[in-house]
Amino acid sequence: MLSCMIVDDEPLAREGMANYVRETGFLQLCGTCGDPVTLMELLDKQPVDLLFLDIQMPKMSGIDFLKIRSSPPMVIITTAFPSYALEGFQLNVLDYLLKPVTFERFLKSAAKAKEYYQLLHKPAQPGASDHFFIKCGSKYEKIYFDDILYVEGMQNYVTIHTTRGKYITLLYLKNLEQNLDQQAFIRVHKSYIAAIGKIDSIEGGDIHIGGQRVPMSRNYREQVIEKVVANKLWDKIRFS
Repeated sequence: MLSCMIVDDEPLAREGMANYVRETGFLQLCGTCGDPVTLMELLDKQPVDLLFLDIQMPKMSGIDFLKIRSSPPMVIITTAFPSYALEGFQLNVLDYLLKPVTFERFLKSAAKAKEYYQLLHKPAQPGASDHFFIKCGSKYEKIYFDDILYVEGMQNYVTIHTTRGKYITLLYLKNLEQNLDQQAFIRVHKSYIAAIGKIDSIEGGDIHIGGQRVPMSRNYREQVIEKVVANKLWDKIRFS
């Protein structure tokens, strides 16, 4: 069951979307409001999985909300203006519904959100699989755990750097970290996770990995050195 909220300054539009939600068995309506300022207050009290978000509203636009909210839920935009589509997708919205929205189109979009939610929250089973899938634009990309060099988190999406290239997807770094093998990956910075076996060297506050330089914060340095270097360090003391 996906919890959701509807944000639209038109009461009739809100009620119409609310009726669609009530007819969709896997959606649970947790609230409606008429502007993003009120939405932020509601989300602070009750986080949800999905937002149906209008764009042109008083006080603040839906686009501005997405720009300033550091960790928004999944978002499906609902608007009468197609000109915002590109900017919306650049902000990693799941779908873009043009008003008037038919129930068939709504259901297709909601099913897309459900599928993506299940993909993100599928529990990891160490040893059961050597890969996972992420959504990059309109494609589902297979990512092999052994190919990952490091992961970079930026607000509500991550960039997964691999030996085959980099992949950007709508995902929170914390969620991805929970589904990685803790023996193979380590947090080195609030915004970075590194593959332990791919680390080439550590110098000062930087980790060198796959020809790239990844920052390592002071808060994580001790545990990184302990896990990556300590038991494998060859020095004069070790052999004296």
